[in-house]
Amino acid sequence: MLRYLRQHYPEYLMEAWGLGMFMISAGVVTTLLEYPQSPLHQALPDAFVRRVINGIAMGLTVLGIVYSPWGKRSGAHINPAFSLTFLRLGKMKAWDAAFYVLFQFLGGLFGVLLVAILFNLSFTDPPVKYIVTIPGTWGVLIALVGELAIAFFTMTIVLYTNNHRKLAPLTGVFVCFLVMSYVIFESPLSGFGMNPARTVASALPSGIWTAIWIYLFAPIIGMLLAAEMYVRHRGIHRVTCAKMLNHRCTDTHCIHCGDRTEHALDILSDHQKLKNMGSKNT
Repeated sequence: MLRYLRQHYPEYLMEAWGLGMFMISAGVVTTLLEYPQSPLHQALPDAFVRRVINGIAMGLTVLGIVYSPWGKRSGAHINPAFSLTFLRLGKMKAWDAAFYVLFQFLGGLFGVLLVAILFNLSFTDPPVKYIVTIPGTWGVLIALVGELAIAFFTMTIVLYTNNHRKLAPLTGVFVCFLVMSYVIFESPLSGFGMNPARTVASALPSGIWTAIWIYLFAPIIGMLLAAEMYVRHRGIHRVTCAKMLNHRCTDTHCIHCGDRTEHALDILSDHQKLKNMGSKNT
């Protein structure tokens, strides 16, 4: 455990930074759009228009995180459901997945607390109330179906694009548009969680745990189901790396496939040594 922490702590911190930045962006944008005394809220009385703006902002935030140098290095999971799914697919080691999840929770919580300090009651009081994820007016069952559906669809898109030679560099763009559409169209159903760490980051300081089981388990189940479908259709060998931006990852700094790259280099080095020894003997 300590060996993984010493060697891979930069990637763990990058995951914390990624979800922290997402929560900061979500908190700031939602407060500006939804707090009743906000000039922006008063200038935009239509709730759907405000959701469109919020969706664009969240999509662009995800885009920036995924294509940032830190996002490219860690893989930009920023979601325990992603990390656990790649663990099941054999593309992460158990301790890396455990630390990814831990630091995602810590990063998300730090982001929410920072926004609470900056915006105070305008962020912590209704209607923003720490941007908690709770079922919409359609109830718990619809929220459950919504969370399962968006998690399943997101992981399906990620796996099929990220392991396609031409589409792999555009995976982040696909995810960006998915997030936009979820905020605009799905958030009235479930609040658009799809991320256990994101939900807990809001629930802890707010004390609002309404239907928390949906937001803890539905994203993981949905993404694992998508992974099973992909494995049955394409084969597990077609999943080449756990990074969001895979593109046939050959980066020796990649903690997901770097060890395999180094192992392959060691084999080639040993082979070369044996070859040199044979040539000397002759």
